Amino acid sequence: MFNWLKKWCQQGASAPAPRFEPTSYQGFDIYPEPMAEGGQYRLHGRITRLKDGELQEYRLIRSDLLPSAEQAAELMVAKAKRVIDENGERIFD
Repeated sequence: MFNWLKKWCQQGASAPAPRFEPTSYQGFDIYPEPMAEGGQYRLHGRITRLKDGELQEYRLIRSDLLPSAEQAAELMVAKAKRVIDENGERIFD
């Protein structure tokens, strides 16, 4: 009876972003994790590296909003590569 109300309320809810495979680059692993926000996707992800048996992680969050999760993931990988090129191991300091 109230299915129409349930559907109407769910229209504004954000769907979870799809999962993307990690990319390896110069000894680092890049995990794109776009965040759904207002019908768009924020550039978000992680750069990780295993060093001496310890997992090091750097979160990359930017203000960029893109219309699709795929575009956000692609741009995240490109920006992560740039961060790695510019900073190398210093990103974990």
